[in-house]
Amino acid sequence: MISRSVFFAFGLLFLSLAQAACQSTTSKDQQNPLDQLEMLEEAVAPSVGVITPMERSDDEWRAMLTDKEYTVLRNHGTERAFTGDLLENKTQGVYTCSGCGLELFASRHKFRSGTGWPSFWQPFRANHVGASLDGAYGMTRIEVHCARCGGHLGHVFDDGPKPTGLRYCINSAALDFQEKP
Repeated sequence: MISRSVFFAFGLLFLSLAQAACQSTTSKDQQNPLDQLEMLEEAVAPSVGVITPMERSDDEWRAMLTDKEYTVLRNHGTERAFTGDLLENKTQGVYTCSGCGLELFASRHKFRSGTGWPSFWQPFRANHVGASLDGAYGMTRIEVHCARCGGHLGHVFDDGPKPTGLRYCINSAALDFQEKP
């Protein structure tokens, strides 16, 4: 279990990263968002264990994933809002990566954001979800990915509920669900 201080530090680092990434201009005194991502990864990973990355060939991914999963996880696609099969799921359990099975989010951290995608205010474990800058479509956002297989999950924003203030906006196609009593 992640201690409250580590979780709080993770939240603060991630929030500052999100704010920096959303600003359109940077000053000399402002830290580079890529440096902030590196600091975040260094601060979180040692405190909660290391996830060993896995690699598969493109042919292996195509053989094991559905077309929709492949588009989202391997090509950074996004499913249309309000179409994902896990959006309205209220069952207790764990959301895992549909590419490798790593536990990504717990149902107790899910909330209704109204955005059209499943939203969570924190990952299952801090080091199970990685982050990188995404400059696609003329925007700067923070993309989140599975720490084990590198699959694209969605994005994280700083407009979520307390206690983290974060909103992990995740594609249903990137997730499988395991019910837990």
